[in-house]
Amino acid sequence: MSKQTVYERPSFLTDVPFHYCPGCTHGIVHRLVAEVLSEKFQQEDVIGVAPVGCAVFAYNYFNCDMFEAAHGRAPAVATGIKRSLPEKIVFTYQGDGDLASIGMAETVHAATRGENITIIFINNGIYGMTGGQMAPTTLIGEKTTTSPYGRSKEVNGNPIHVCEMLATLNGPSFIARVSVHDVQNVRNAKRAIAKAFDNQAEKKGFSLIEVLSTCPTNWGKTPEEALKFVAKDMVAEYPLGTFKEV
Repeated sequence: MSKQTVYERPSFLTDVPFHYCPGCTHGIVHRLVAEVLSEKFQQEDVIGVAPVGCAVFAYNYFNCDMFEAAHGRAPAVATGIKRSLPEKIVFTYQGDGDLASIGMAETVHAATRGENITIIFINNGIYGMTGGQMAPTTLIGEKTTTSPYGRSKEVNGNPIHVCEMLATLNGPSFIARVSVHDVQNVRNAKRAIAKAFDNQAEKKGFSLIEVLSTCPTNWGKTPEEALKFVAKDMVAEYPLGTFKEV
């Protein structure tokens, strides 16, 4: 009987081990993005923009041309690339501190202009790379190094809901929130990511996919506990679904 390959590395992933902590779901999302790109495009047709944060070394993992942006500036860098090379598929890969804090202005203005780029937004509710500080997306009551008694609505304000906010703008063509805490949601996430890249190829404009993800190390949880936290607590605060589709 001849051997049949049922699982292999996508052409858009390099043969480099991820540096992420055990149980972190960045690797899953990298795989999904790479699978979609491998199924739809040639490597020479795609340009990615890496963030500052846990995914700062994304340029080591995606097997296509990559830029490194200053903290939070990935949408602005992607805008410049796309306008200079409109035939290329351009995407950013950003965490919640990079996109929803220091980079919020770049995100909002790229969205409202309807820039024809794709943004993959990782929401794990915490600053992962710098030690576990409170992020704009940290849940009410969630403990971090800068909110040791739990995030307080009165002191720290409410978590920012990026998808809901961007969906009020006229520029975006596709805004969706997905998760990767179980197999079915991983499949749903891939479908949403594929649609976001299809929209760009079809010149429909700005697309953002928010992915609820884990950070077992800074949450102080096991990988299994972290997945359950996403399923129970994060999804309750950040409902999954499509928030805008044009």
